[in-house]
Amino acid sequence: MSADAAPPPDSASDRALDKIDLRILRVLQRDGRISNLKLAESVHLSPTAVLERVKRLTREGYILGYEARLNPAKLGAGMMVFIEVLLDRTAPDVMDTFRAAVQARPEILECHLVAGGFDYLIKTRVADMGAYREMIATVIWSLPGVRETRTYTVMEEVKNSTHIPL
Repeated sequence: MSADAAPPPDSASDRALDKIDLRILRVLQRDGRISNLKLAESVHLSPTAVLERVKRLTREGYILGYEARLNPAKLGAGMMVFIEVLLDRTAPDVMDTFRAAVQARPEILECHLVAGGFDYLIKTRVADMGAYREMIATVIWSLPGVRETRTYTVMEEVKNSTHIPL
């Protein structure tokens, strides 16, 4: 999610999406930099009507923001790693402290509370195994409440998409 992200939609106050809203969202998922004029042409509406719809979709939280997809290999972060984290306790105060600490760490790209044999799944990117060893020691093990971790290094990205099927 980008810095200009809107809150998630409030289903009680949002109206249902129509076919044109869904077409707008599909086009924007493919090309978030498309001009309003091109977007209007592609969904067969006037630029004014499309702009109002995009504003509403953003206001209602369907569009969270816009960002560039960068090439991690060119930026020294070609190795993707997933880390299972098991906390020493799952009391609310421990989990709140852990979540706050994760939010403050830019090295952590994603963190998800999950059901199953561990508590959180973390996604990160580093340059290589040496950088990962440094990051696990200085970042992950310094997070509050961490009792155990398991690491999964990605050997090949088979599919990497942020597109939601609409």
